[in-house]
Amino acid sequence: MGVQSKPAPLPPWGYAVAGSTGAVLANALVYPLDIVKTRLQVQIKRKPGEASDHSDPHYTSTWDAITKIVAAEGTQGLYAGMSGALLGVASTNFAYFYWYSIVRELYFKSAKTTAPPSTAVELVLGAIAGAVAQLCTIPVAVVTTRQQTQSKADRKGLLDTAREVIHSEDGVFGLWRGLKASLVLVVNPAITYGAYERLKGVFFPGKTRLTAGEAFLLGAMSKALATIATQPLIVAKVGLQSKPPPQRQGKPFKGFIEVMQFIVKHEGLMSLFKGIGPQIVKGFMVQGLLMMTKERMEFLFVLLFRYVRKIRSEQLAKAAELAAAAAAKAKVAVPIVTK
Repeated sequence: MGVQSKPAPLPPWGYAVAGSTGAVLANALVYPLDIVKTRLQVQIKRKPGEASDHSDPHYTSTWDAITKIVAAEGTQGLYAGMSGALLGVASTNFAYFYWYSIVRELYFKSAKTTAPPSTAVELVLGAIAGAVAQLCTIPVAVVTTRQQTQSKADRKGLLDTAREVIHSEDGVFGLWRGLKASLVLVVNPAITYGAYERLKGVFFPGKTRLTAGEAFLLGAMSKALATIATQPLIVAKVGLQSKPPPQRQGKPFKGFIEVMQFIVKHEGLMSLFKGIGPQIVKGFMVQGLLMMTKERMEFLFVLLFRYVRKIRSEQLAKAAELAAAAAAKAKVAVPIVTK
């Protein structure tokens, strides 16, 4: 019986803080890969002999994208929109881990068991948590995607980009563009964390705490599996949240199916997997670092809560002793009344 199936030793916000902290640190380290994979996913493949447009650079690979971005925008171009992206990462992961810990605990209470849930149940629990998290945090993702695909000349801050989205598209609801694709994509973290729990039980059955290397390996493996399975949806979501390609003449896509149809028509079926190289490398690194950091953060929180409980119990014991001493003193001080 795996230790991970026991009731959570931390409150939901403890898991949420641990998860979001790990996610922010991991994404900050590999952020340039996020810029590259986003730009690779929104560009439309040029036809042979088509003229080059310097205002809309074309990238042939991850390294080509890095060198062209640095040449055009400097090193800071690899970190465009980073503040908004990290805000989105923090909020999304906080919401996800918060709700994931809650729905998992509710499952154990309703099922009245401590046995590990099946893979199907793990996926459902993860999907529920992911859906709630997406509803709360998708506006930040929309704004960040816009920032990442803006040229240096057009680049704006987080709030100005949000205003541009609101004024140029569907009003405030423009901040929720790609919501359907995002809700479908909850299967990605569901697959990731479902696979992580299952792999943890397979490779390290009954182990209380994983080492940093073990957590990194399992996190990276589970994310790679989830990315390969959901890459077409990831590409479609990025297409929905960025500005429409020139061929659309400013007309936004109505849904992720339309984006996928457009990509297949203009670039071929395999283009639904464009940007998968940096996507997997980024996911591999981020998820590995996230789970490694999350495991350590959870352990630190457990120690912190134990220390706080110990201090409280000592204070209560001391208060009880003082109260007992005061009561005994008061009893002695009461004069004995005789007839």
